Amino acid sequence: MHVAAVQLSAGPDTDANLAQAERLVREAAGRGAQLIVLPEKWTALGSDDEQIAAAQRRDGAAVSLVRALARELEVELVAGSYLERGDDGLVRNTSLLIDAAGEIRAAYAKIHMFDVEVGGHVYRESAITAAGEDVVVAPLADGTLVGLSVCYDVRFPELYRSLAFGGARVIAIPAAFTHTTTAAHWEVLVRARAIENQLFVVAANQVGEHGSGLRSGGRSMIVDPWGEVLADAGAGVGVIDAVLDLGRVAAVREQIPALSGRRPDVYEAREGARL
Repeated sequence: MHVAAVQLSAGPDTDANLAQAERLVREAAGRGAQLIVLPEKWTALGSDDEQIAAAQRRDGAAVSLVRALARELEVELVAGSYLERGDDGLVRNTSLLIDAAGEIRAAYAKIHMFDVEVGGHVYRESAITAAGEDVVVAPLADGTLVGLSVCYDVRFPELYRSLAFGGARVIAIPAAFTHTTTAAHWEVLVRARAIENQLFVVAANQVGEHGSGLRSGGRSMIVDPWGEVLADAGAGVGVIDAVLDLGRVAAVREQIPALSGRRPDVYEAREGARL
């Protein structure tokens, strides 16, 4: 399977962001990618007010664009994430899996809210978005199961274990990791999720300045089940791609049977213990 990760630099101007994303998706398809992953908040990134103002319904311009691109280019897309305004009036940080016919195959609302203080900046994602409640694994056209996640989720290994036991062989991580945390933690976390679950990870990060003091660190990555980095985007806008040998998942799991060697009977007895 030929996959690609798009690394872009979004700002509060949705039209400019959509044009940038379209250019890079076309570049990825031109390289032969069958599955393309966009980063988190590829439609708009800026202050809370700017992000909320750019929130769209599922029939809005952003989703219409990626559905049309998938159909035209005959590719499957993990359309990063965008702030989606639901019929219930709530806004969720939503990732969509779109098939080559332009149909929405699955939707995932980010579960873990980025409520932190890091690099001198306070982030309160829960102030503008509602958390999701569902773990999502969905099939590609060839039957390969893909697990969906978004950014801060990568710090919660329980979610990725659930995706792995849900049958995922590839996990997508669209992100807008801060510059500070990209430098300190990004590679370690992305590779760890691949290694401990013995599967492929395609992690597409934002890069550069976004306004309102926001800055992302880039280094989008494609990682194999052994933890080998197959591609790294560095610090510039662009596309990375790699061909995944999905047989590596079974081979690595046979070589080191860490998943089948788990002891949930012991771990679950410790649940509820104080941190």
